[in-house]
Amino acid sequence: MSDISGKSIIKGAVRTRDGESISFTLHNSSEMPNRRLVLIHSLAMNSVFWRKNIPALVECANVLTVDCRGHGNSSKSITKYSIELFTSDLEDVLNHLGWDDAVIVGASMGGSVSLAFAINYPQRAKGLGLIDTTAWYGNDAPQKWAERAAKAINKGLAALIDFQKTRWFSESFIDKHPEEVSQLVETFLANNVQCFQETCTMLGAFDVRGSLQDLNLPTAIIVGEEDYATPVEMAHYMHENIKNSSLEIIPKARHLTPIECPTEINASLKALIAKAYQ
Repeated sequence: MSDISGKSIIKGAVRTRDGESISFTLHNSSEMPNRRLVLIHSLAMNSVFWRKNIPALVECANVLTVDCRGHGNSSKSITKYSIELFTSDLEDVLNHLGWDDAVIVGASMGGSVSLAFAINYPQRAKGLGLIDTTAWYGNDAPQKWAERAAKAINKGLAALIDFQKTRWFSESFIDKHPEEVSQLVETFLANNVQCFQETCTMLGAFDVRGSLQDLNLPTAIIVGEEDYATPVEMAHYMHENIKNSSLEIIPKARHLTPIECPTEINASLKALIAKAYQ
């Protein structure tokens, strides 16, 4: 199958080491077939999250997107999730494709997975992109994430929509792009609520601050100036502790910058890929 620009697209699923299924889409680059990029979506999203980024990025690398377990077309078994489990899922996909390494990029939850992957499998990460990402959600994270999950379980995912929209995007973007917001809301509501709960618990326990100084690879840290979910302060903290990292703060943007600010994100990721493969 090919997209409108003639790039080869391969869709498939990989059986993980614990028997689950991880869905992936590979966009092969005709311009830079020897470069490899992985994109990992945010919480309650799927690979479509990157629709405004892939056309630009496939010009400079093969682009792999995955649906994390519990999301999209991947397995939705109700088991205990951990960040290590999500990173091993990604390794299984890379092994299936024969990719020894790649530039690993994620947004929000996907950034947490990317960060943990670079820590757990340093030889597999050629570069690292941390978009709207944190290394730790704070002392009260387990409680706050548990409360969010409980609200979804007790009242349904729709009860979280107003909260999510104000964190995802600036008021200006919401006003000017209602169709984009509606599409994300539709994706969010399609989630399995038990899988959402497990993922929330996983993020509440996430803390890799102690391993940041072990990293030394081209790393782009990008965050919206008004991001309340993964604030600028944490972006600064990661930048100070990860060697060979850069920090970009996008003015007036909030939490889902790949959708709100694709031009800036695409430019930053193109620069990251070029640096990783120089």
